[in-house]
Amino acid sequence: MVDLNDELKQAKVLVERGLERYSIDDSPMDNGRCPNRLAQAMRYSLMAGGKRLRPILAMWSAEACGGSGDQAMPVAVALEMIHTYSLIHDDLPAMDDDDLRRGMPTCHKAYDEATAILAGDGLLTLAFEVVAREQKPLDVVGECVQILADAAGPCGMVAGQMADLAAEDRTDANLEELEAIHRRKTGALLCAALRLGATVAKATDEQKDALERYGWAVGLAFQVVDDLLDATGDEAKMGKRVGKDSGLGKWTYPGLIGVESSRAHARTLADSAISALNIFDERADRLRALAHQIVERDH
Repeated sequence: MVDLNDELKQAKVLVERGLERYSIDDSPMDNGRCPNRLAQAMRYSLMAGGKRLRPILAMWSAEACGGSGDQAMPVAVALEMIHTYSLIHDDLPAMDDDDLRRGMPTCHKAYDEATAILAGDGLLTLAFEVVAREQKPLDVVGECVQILADAAGPCGMVAGQMADLAAEDRTDANLEELEAIHRRKTGALLCAALRLGATVAKATDEQKDALERYGWAVGLAFQVVDDLLDATGDEAKMGKRVGKDSGLGKWTYPGLIGVESSRAHARTLADSAISALNIFDERADRLRALAHQIVERDH
């Protein structure tokens, strides 16, 4: 039986060490050509905690395919840098206008709006530098860069954010279009985590396909629960403002199909994710347990 909470704690420690290893040092004497204030803002958001779900998925995906978590650490760190950049920009006044993230003032509140924009830009580009410089084996680096770019770029996460903004205050919401938004905004980077782990472990095509199906299902389940928590969650546990999505006129699963139907939908997605892992042995048990936990989380 997998003790998932213990496994997550151990994995998070490894991710934090990886982030320390590959991030920009913010000390005045050691940060090279990066301006100190910019380095501080980047580290402020990157090292602010969080679930570290994406890098953990990359590590566990590699292990499920016979590789190691350490082998996937550069791509895992890159994923968290890109995710953090997206949060910094998502919180900006021009986007969701949030003042709290992970229980701390958002980057533009702790520093200023211009510095926050540049901190996000810095993390995005640093992510690709880390993969290009540190990821092994070298023959998979190009594929890893393409996976990251596809997931984070104008047809992936950025497209989802644009579609999410465009849908605000529209009254013609439907489930198909809502899921199309979140497959890109949330699901693309989560799915990329599974694909990256499999790629560095040199998985078979069958393993890659199974993990990709798991990733898409888990990504949507995660977003459904995120919408539920925004509607019904505890702000103290969440570490950010709740109820903001409805206030901004955003499309959400509870708003479209109701709270109970949303919970049922999340459970169905989690079951689909677990079914996708049927070809794997016990090395994928943490991924199976994680799918269950995602739909039960309270923050």
